[in-house]
Amino acid sequence: MPEQLAFTIEVFLNGLMAGVLYALVALGFVLIYKASGIFNYAQGVMALFAALTLVGIMEGQVPFGHLINAILGTEVHHFGWHIPAFLAIVLTMVVMIVLAYCVQRFVFRYLVGQEPIILFMATIGLAYFLEGVGDLMWGSEIKTLDVGLPQGINVWIDEFTYNATGYGFFIDNLDIVASIVAAVLVIGLVMFAQYTKQGRAMRAVADDHQAALSVGVSLNFIWILVWSLAGFVALVAGIMWGAKSGVQFSLSLIALKALPVLMLGGFTSIPGAIVGGLIIGVGEKLFEFLIGAPYLGGATENWFAYMLALVFLVFRPQGLFGEKIIERV
Repeated sequence: MPEQLAFTIEVFLNGLMAGVLYALVALGFVLIYKASGIFNYAQGVMALFAALTLVGIMEGQVPFGHLINAILGTEVHHFGWHIPAFLAIVLTMVVMIVLAYCVQRFVFRYLVGQEPIILFMATIGLAYFLEGVGDLMWGSEIKTLDVGLPQGINVWIDEFTYNATGYGFFIDNLDIVASIVAAVLVIGLVMFAQYTKQGRAMRAVADDHQAALSVGVSLNFIWILVWSLAGFVALVAGIMWGAKSGVQFSLSLIALKALPVLMLGGFTSIPGAIVGGLIIGVGEKLFEFLIGAPYLGGATENWFAYMLALVFLVFRPQGLFGEKIIERV
């Protein structure tokens, strides 16, 4: 196989893996928008907060330790124990459910029936609040997240492709795990949304808050459920991104890469988030490899996704799998 073709195939495969990681973040946006009509600006910060909480629980870190020490003059930072990864993930999910309850109880409970822009502004405030609480609660230093996921080059793929093509492909084990997890998540979420009573209630709430209330749908319960599911997806995304690049506050910026994914796949489609992520991941990697690096000086991955989404919006504003826009004229 020609070397250039082998390089292109490897870049294509790595693009697929990167797209899956983008899609994991986009899934949280889709869940909340699909169920409540709210564009959740805080989804990226929720992934950061979940990852910070997971690391803090695993390492036995004292929450708000810096604040407590500053007030009381103590030097207590850790409880002195380490919690296994699985138990820490369960406890972190409990924290995300409590967060979902608090969001509904103290924020969105008072915004029922308000304009979408009002709800969007509330999520902006929530994002900055969570970022500040995460900093105060767990500290701002970069943390290492290790929950036992395999990392590094997949030796089997490397040897197989070398024997088949004369060139070994570098595929990260963590990316393979992320792809499997994303596939399971999408299947589970689609089945939940389509075939359960709660899933149908979620779609009813998204269409019209007042109409859903009039037929007996509990808006409080649905919003807590939706934000809990979004918290779970944020936890999964936080684990994958945190294990890949460390838990740091720049992790919240991954939400920006989810925007073009949503524009391509559609704001209300769970499979669309995956397809959009794959298109963005493959597109930016191939564009960088074939055009960006040789002719434009590189660094095209920072803007290619947004350019592609902008062009796509011209021809299909609702996205590939989004609901068709129907207006009475």
